[in-house]
Amino acid sequence: MGNNLLKGKKGIISGALDPNSIAWKVAERCVEEGAEITLTNAPVAMRFGKINELGEKLNAKIIPADATNMDDLKNLFGQSMETLGGKMDFFLHSIGMSINVRKGREYTNLKHDWTLKSLDVSALSFHKMLQTAYQMDAMNDWGSVLGLSYMAAQRTFPDYSEMAEAKSMLESIARSFGYHYGTRNKVRVNTISQSPTLTTAGSGVKGFSDLYSYADKVSPLGNATAEECADYCVMMFSDLTRKVTMQNLFHDGGFINMGMSMEHFEMMNQKNEEK
Repeated sequence: MGNNLLKGKKGIISGALDPNSIAWKVAERCVEEGAEITLTNAPVAMRFGKINELGEKLNAKIIPADATNMDDLKNLFGQSMETLGGKMDFFLHSIGMSINVRKGREYTNLKHDWTLKSLDVSALSFHKMLQTAYQMDAMNDWGSVLGLSYMAAQRTFPDYSEMAEAKSMLESIARSFGYHYGTRNKVRVNTISQSPTLTTAGSGVKGFSDLYSYADKVSPLGNATAEECADYCVMMFSDLTRKVTMQNLFHDGGFINMGMSMEHFEMMNQKNEEK
């Protein structure tokens, strides 16, 4: 049951692939809180996902768009404004892809043309979405824009590979564009650094299950779920956070500030004693 936190607001949710996707949960929560939305994903992703089911469930128009293509993005924002009857109040960037990771290439042996594609899809597309909205004047004053990140932008996780660079760029774009959008339209731009989450995309990272388990044990509050991330996004899209911008917001149960938990310390001691 919602609290009408987003009543009267309009927005775009990108990246909903299947019911495990964070973007899927965000879309559901936004509508539950009273928002009207459109959904978007790359045409190739739509062929393998279940976004049509979500569109029917939420009565949301689906607008295919390659987020690296400026013409597609102009069409996305134009159709969204036409469909929803006005400018946007929020949008979510939940887009990421690495061919090198998918192909299992080591970080010390990347194909750099693939890396450039990863950066374009996973980070530069955030700037392209922001620039398109900015130039089309597609956002209402005091709107809110979010990108989903991960703490590999600050800490080293070897198997996360080049996606660490992509997330670093994503967070930098939020800070830089947040200044320009804030001074002109009071639009706030932030990223959310989410816990390891059991999504289709996340589970494709080598060693993900071990990383998920480790983070859950070390974090005082445990890993944040996709549903909890959706709640956080709703708050960030609402008028309750009108003065929060240019921030990377950690939503990870406290993991970012931990060294080692007592539980993990005791586990390590037990393993050493068994040797």
